[in-house]
Amino acid sequence: MIASFGHGDKTLAFAGHTDVVPPGPLEQWLEDPFAANIRDDKLIGRGAADMKTGIAAMLAATERFLARVPAPSCRLMWMITSDEEGEAEYGSKVIKAVLDEQQVKLDYCIVGEPTARMSTGDTIKTGRRGAISARLRVFGKQGHVAYPQYADNAIHKMNRVVSTLNALQWDEGSDDFPGTSLQITHINSGGFTDNIVPAQCDICFNLRYSHRFNQTELKTLIADAVATQTDDFELEWERPCEPYFTHPQKTDSLIGHAEQAIYKHTGVFPVLSTSGGTSDGRFFADADAQVIELGVPNASIHQANEWVRLKDLSLLENIYTSLLENVAG
Repeated sequence: MIASFGHGDKTLAFAGHTDVVPPGPLEQWLEDPFAANIRDDKLIGRGAADMKTGIAAMLAATERFLARVPAPSCRLMWMITSDEEGEAEYGSKVIKAVLDEQQVKLDYCIVGEPTARMSTGDTIKTGRRGAISARLRVFGKQGHVAYPQYADNAIHKMNRVVSTLNALQWDEGSDDFPGTSLQITHINSGGFTDNIVPAQCDICFNLRYSHRFNQTELKTLIADAVATQTDDFELEWERPCEPYFTHPQKTDSLIGHAEQAIYKHTGVFPVLSTSGGTSDGRFFADADAQVIELGVPNASIHQANEWVRLKDLSLLENIYTSLLENVAG
């Protein structure tokens, strides 16, 4: 869904997703995961934190704001998808393509992901590392283990490849971004027989990388590293997610507006962070758009009995309302 209201030289957008991960074993839930019950001042349900309540806070804050400011100084937009938790091919990626086609430029974008550690407003995400996964297959030659001179052990060859990948020197990160890292996530050499040298070996791995790299550079770097050990391999890439970063010192800073809104309602300033996985913020970030993520605590997301404290939810509505007033009032 793409919705807009008002006009102006600048555009402030809210972004979020209605889809959720599966609830898992229902017997582990204290309440029906899709009934939104309240227990001990907590709203319990799948999506309570990630992030149906974030969308609710956006809409409630907008209603309050427009009652006070019926003619905002900039255009307001809401961009809601139901394809974020999976491959994210038909959600915000498509929304951004439609905006580009219509030549709609975002100046500010607030993503309602759950970003807080202890209470709403204690953390703003100002960027995220990029991520990309890969499947690598190395070929050898099958043979009898008693006659290794006539075989080429694909596991041994892959072992040298893995050592080479682990020896790559990555950036250590900065105050703004964690460093780049590569993690092997799976290894497989086919069906096991204890007297056969395997003819192929597969691994899967994932890269989390800072804004100092781009995907083309990483792909070339990895392929060149593998090629130092063997020229008989296949390498496939999947689930690419580009990094993004909004600098806090930008002119007319969205981060500054959000900090002031948070301080107004909590009396403290938030931590600025780029930790965690990927988010849809990557689709909307560009040279012009300032993107932040600001939401409720994330301690229970993707767990059984996912919850959000009612006071954290109402606090988010208050912060969003003040943020709208700061930017568009």
